[in-house]
Order: sequence, then C-alpha cells, then structure tokens
Amino acid sequence: MTFLDALKDAGCVAVLRSRSAADAITTAQALVEAGIRGIELTFSTPDVLTAVDRLRTELPDDVLVGLGTVTRPSQVRDAVAAGAGFLVSPGTPPELGRALADGGVPFLAGALTPGEVMAAAAYGPAAVKLFPASAFGPGYLKALRGPFPDLPIVPTGGIGPDNAADWIRAGAPAVGAGGSLAPPDAGPASLDRARETATALLARIRTARTTPTGAPA
Repeated sequence: MTFLDALKDAGCVAVLRSRSAADAITTAQALVEAGIRGIELTFSTPDVLTAVDRLRTELPDDVLVGLGTVTRPSQVRDAVAAGAGFLVSPGTPPELGRALADGGVPFLAGALTPGEVMAAAAYGPAAVKLFPASAFGPGYLKALRGPFPDLPIVPTGGIGPDNAADWIRAGAPAVGAGGSLAPPDAGPASLDRARETATALLARIRTARTTPTGAPA
C-alpha cells in the first residue's frame, strides 16, 4: 500500500499542537483509540521529536505518524532522523521544497493559490496541503480540481465534523483537522471531547464517501 492509499484509508489526519510532548503522546493515543489513523505532530510542540520517537513505536503499525509545521530544511533532517513517517509544510518556498523532496519520506507540500499549488506540486509531494482551507471553503477545492484533476489536495484549517463531508465531496482524499479535534492539553475532559469529535468526524467522512452528492449527509 502506498502512503497516499494509507492516507485515503485514514480519511483524516489529526493535527496536534500540544503544550508538551507528554500531552501530544497522550492525545495521540486517545485519538487512535477513537479510530484516527493519521497523526501529525507539529514543530510548535516543545520537544516534539521525543514524541515522534515514542509514538512511532508505541502506536499500531497502521497508524501514520508524521511531523508538520515544517518551515526550515533543518527540520526536515531532524524529523526524518526522529522517525517521522511523513512531513507536512504550511507553505513551500523553494529551499524547503527541495529539502522535502530530498528527505526520503512522503510529504504534503503547503499551498493556497493556484500558482502556489503548481509550485508545490513540482517538488513531487504525495499530496498538496491546502492551507488555510477555511479561507475559501469546499467550493474552492472543487474549483481547483478543474485544472488539477489528478493532484491529491488535502485541506487543513477550520475542518471538523460539521463540514468534513463537504470537503470529501469536493474531492479531498482526506482532511486535516486541528483545533476542532485535538486539544492543546491532555486533561480528562479534553480527551473525552476529542474521542467524541473523532468518532463523529470519521462517521461523516464515511457517509460522504458512500452517499451521492446532493443527498443528505
């Protein structure tokens, strides 16, 4: 199975911006218990490389564990050395694009405008990350599918159970969900809400994939 196939099967990548590596580990474990199979830790989390190293060995083999908010070539090297299974950038300036392409692991290259999408795609990503997706909405992704029908585009930003189905029906192979899904802390109440949100979000994605466009979700 290719990385893109696994990403499609997962349907959702949880983007964790945790307050600590320990919170990231606990939150990831809770989300995986709820059915999430894509975990994107972020460089905005303190000591995140420690969390990556632990999760890649402690989580089930079918869970994708990657590192996002990659903004510098040095972070590409650090993430790969820590065992990240994939990388995600919010944007794709040339120096970073080249580093991602040479990193040796699948990556999602960040873009927003059509020109940025074309530039990001030139580096050979597994998919382009549309960010911030909430700036334009699912209709924008559907429009991008016109000139880029064969390019996988994964929207991230402002996505949750209420609109995930709209993005899938617009052509997204998967979605990235951050604040609506993954809390910054790992308190019991926050983890309970995260599990509930994950269950609802995955159910909406499954429904969107089996319900014709225009039918009630």
